Amino acid sequence: MDEKLKIKISIADRVYPLTVDLSQEEGLRSASKKIDKMIKQFEENYAVRDKQDVLAMCALQFASQTEQKQIDKTIDGEATIERIKKINAILDQYLDK
Repeated sequence: MDEKLKIKISIADRVYPLTVDLSQEEGLRSASKKIDKMIKQFEENYAVRDKQDVLAMCALQFASQTEQKQIDKTIDGEATIERIKKINAILDQYLDK
């Protein structure tokens, strides 16, 4: 059982107290830094009226990255299956001789 840890994560100048497994701490801290970095980029590059708009764009950006990775993994998996089928066909031809 993982040890619980109380931490404070800062996102968009707001602090969120969390109780997390020790194994999750590094990932959460890294994620909050990425979010803050992305917020800063959006604020510098676009005319945004409030933090809600920036946070919505960050959420969309992270969600699209996750979806794209899933799509890429599916495509790569399909290519691997096709290669295996071709190898099996070659082996079948060889073994039938």
